[in-house]
Formats: sequence, C-alpha cells, structure tokens
Amino acid sequence: MTAPMTTLASLGDLLPLLLSGDFLYYGLVFFVVALVAGVAGMRGVAGISMEIAKILVGIFLILAIISLLL
Repeated sequence: MTAPMTTLASLGDLLPLLLSGDFLYYGLVFFVVALVAGVAGMRGVAGISMEIAKILVGIFLILAIISLLL
C-alpha cells in the first residue's frame, strides 16, 4: 500500500511542468496583432509581432511534447 503513495508523491514533483496554455494564448494574441498591423500598413510592427508569435507557439509545442513524454 505504500508503493502507490510514493508514486503519487513523485507526481507532485512534475506539477510545474503542466501547461496552462498561456504560451499558445499569447502566441495567438500576437498573431492577431500582426494581422491587424499588416492590414493597417504597419509592416514593421506586423513582422515583429509575427516573429514573437512564432517563438511563443514554438515554445508551447516543445513544452507540450515534453509534458506528453513524461
């Protein structure tokens, strides 16, 4: 009976790796900002926003894959 309890205790160590979806949310926000800026003709802002969106979505995907493997 003590073996399952130690397994549950070790799962508590993995809780910080759970994703809350913030990276994906902010990635989509920056994507929408890039679209609006592109339509408005602000190409510099659109480019920077798109790069930030790509980075955030990439971080989300990497963390999602890591959390699925653990």
